[in-house]
Amino acid sequence: MKTITKLLMAGAATFAITTGSAFAEGKTIGVSWSNFQEERWKTDEAAMKGAIEANGDKYVSADAQLSASKQLSDVEALIAQGVDALIILSVDSGSVGAAIDRAAAEGIPVVGYDRLIEDDRAFYLTFDNKGVGRIIAESVKAAQPEGNYAIIKGDKGDPNALFLLEGMMEVIGADVESGKIKIVGEAFTDGWKPDNAQKNMEQILTANDNKVDAVLAENDGMAGGAIAALEAQGLSVPVGGQDGDHAALNRVARGTQTVSVWKDARQLGAAAGNIAAQLADGTALAAVEGAVKFSDGAKGVEMNAILLDPTPITKDNVSAVIDAGHIAKDKVCEGAMAGVDGC
Repeated sequence: MKTITKLLMAGAATFAITTGSAFAEGKTIGVSWSNFQEERWKTDEAAMKGAIEANGDKYVSADAQLSASKQLSDVEALIAQGVDALIILSVDSGSVGAAIDRAAAEGIPVVGYDRLIEDDRAFYLTFDNKGVGRIIAESVKAAQPEGNYAIIKGDKGDPNALFLLEGMMEVIGADVESGKIKIVGEAFTDGWKPDNAQKNMEQILTANDNKVDAVLAENDGMAGGAIAALEAQGLSVPVGGQDGDHAALNRVARGTQTVSVWKDARQLGAAAGNIAAQLADGTALAAVEGAVKFSDGAKGVEMNAILLDPTPITKDNVSAVIDAGHIAKDKVCEGAMAGVDGC
């Protein structure tokens, strides 16, 4: 049976802010980003770059622009620049193996960032994505315990889309089997793009004569697309998402989105910078501070990993993201409904 050991958030937070006195300075950390279309990656990058530079290391990066072939070329170019470690946010888990092969051939350690690269030569760093799926489903189910559900899934090539779905089904699966909840439509969304999610939601609404009572969306951008499709039909139903996007947090305050599961990108980015510093110094994957074993991927490959715990943001705890400095009060509270915590 596959197992997963989770690192407690308190320990992870301590690790994420640890900086470089223990690390040798002067290393070069290369980062291959899948794309910068999503709001959150810029936050990740700022934290990652800050940690890398605080360790006395150099940050270099490339943007694959959602192209798996470009990502491979980017990784090759970063290797040619003489990087000492790589952080890769993969475009497609099915094709990223070639990039790992290139890095391994040069003896360059790799951190698989946020999205699973199921290869024991890579260190896996992410939030507990099954846990995120559970939180989304729990929050939406609390608001709408029965009826017709739609599920807007992420990109088919991203393992996170399936992890999130597994977490959701752990919560609603028994009710689906009993008929209390009926899944009237579900669709993968190319590139996790909001406009593609909106199209998926429009098709689900059309196929069901607008009879949809709740939506489980696998991120905030797609939740926004789903909400746009619902609003175009004059509908307002519970919708869940994740990432703590600023627009989504405002929707939570306004009452159009039920929950945004906040994965503090600053924590994740800083942790990646510090893990890369350890690996660049020659630390073995299993010896990385806070590492645990993970084997929940599709292939069951046992990997060294750190999984951070997320925080659900609803109307009852909006002050959490304000107090943390993630978003300004006036931005999250604009147009807020009465009784929103922190507004």
